[in-house]
Amino acid sequence: MRLVIKFGGTSLASPKHIKGVAKFIQNNSKKNQVVMVCSAINDTTDDLLEISDSIKKENRAQADSILSRLRKQHLQISKDTISNSIIRKALIQKLESILDELKGLMHGMILLGEVTPQSLDYLISFGERLSIEIVSHAILDLKTKSIALTGKEVGIVTDSNFGQSKPLMDTTRLRVSTNLEPLLSKKFIPVIGGFAGADQHGHVTTFGRGGSDYTATIIASCIKADEVWLMSDVDGLMSADPKMVKNAKVIPEVSYVEAMEMALFGAKQIHPRSFEPLLSKKIPMRIRSTFNVNNPGTLVTANPDEKTNKTVKCVSVIRHNGLIDMRGGSMVGAPGTAATIFTTLAKAGVNIMMISQSPSESSISIVVKKNDLDKAVNTMEMELLGKIIKKIDVTTDVSIIALIGSGMRGTVGVASRVFGSVAKRKANVMMIAQGSSELNLAFVVKDSDCAAAVQALHDEFKLGS
Repeated sequence: MRLVIKFGGTSLASPKHIKGVAKFIQNNSKKNQVVMVCSAINDTTDDLLEISDSIKKENRAQADSILSRLRKQHLQISKDTISNSIIRKALIQKLESILDELKGLMHGMILLGEVTPQSLDYLISFGERLSIEIVSHAILDLKTKSIALTGKEVGIVTDSNFGQSKPLMDTTRLRVSTNLEPLLSKKFIPVIGGFAGADQHGHVTTFGRGGSDYTATIIASCIKADEVWLMSDVDGLMSADPKMVKNAKVIPEVSYVEAMEMALFGAKQIHPRSFEPLLSKKIPMRIRSTFNVNNPGTLVTANPDEKTNKTVKCVSVIRHNGLIDMRGGSMVGAPGTAATIFTTLAKAGVNIMMISQSPSESSISIVVKKNDLDKAVNTMEMELLGKIIKKIDVTTDVSIIALIGSGMRGTVGVASRVFGSVAKRKANVMMIAQGSSELNLAFVVKDSDCAAAVQALHDEFKLGS
């Protein structure tokens, strides 16, 4: 088999973890061709973002202090991970070179007195540049051939939308396959930095937080992998948040479409765009735990087994949002009202998470993230209140609860069971939305009612059994 295996930052948090990951990769490479994708070591990206904030605040001392901490952390991990003195010395020299480049970038940004989207992408790409060297040398330490490559070096070419770039797949496919095929044929294990690529001018770009998943699936598509494994600190996709529902279980199998919905509704284990490169090639994805390798995890595939096709697969939650209800008689029958509202909010940089409109057209309700709520309300009051909108009501601290499962399609009585079970727990449903695909049913409750409602739905559809 040809595998692309991605490891998250928590899987690389200590020398013990890194040694375990290197051994796991070595074992899997005996019978398979393996390409590895790595995130930055735990919390490194947050530290790099903190450096950028320090630069914005012109606090050079704090930026230098964080860099010093990062240098000390990565060099210590290297010393404690690698036993062969020659490999250890080569690794430390490589890390020192990368850290010196990072220091030079920081001081350039300090001199300019600004952090641009382009320079920020370059800055936060250093976490993966450091981690891949450590992991690749840990594999070399096990007397197995390995090479570290950044997303740019392996051939991932993107547009120039810094911070949220998208791959140019035709060019990327050609370059990645050209670079990786010779290495795989010579039994090398490429260790590729996740999260980043480069635009056509060679400037480093990133896919956004969680983008290492996306890197893994891009690589898998380019080299026609048999499977992609996403390794993290969870056993797989869960029937509910285990912090909220004690009897939540790993879902054995889901379709691409169901997994996409789960990702969009807050399943932190997957970057929502990760599935795009897999769909045309129908490459299966497996979500597994680094710390429980005997558990096969969740298989994401184009055609799940009929035996796993429950009516509802999981209950997902996005907590701590704001609900805005807009009313006005002039909204009734007026073409373009919704478009005006959404365009106004888009210009203000507010993302709308959920929409509901009454058939009378006299009210529109939207849900936004809590940190966007004040901006959204202020924008609406200044631009539209007294014109097409006569009244704005706001409810803070609401949760979106979504039931996801392709088995809901065409099944009579699902909504009745949903709202009946929630009503028994005395939870008030404030807003409802369901797409015509019937793949998910989403509704809004107060945060205080969220846990009870989720448990009620989990019990009603017997998701823990």
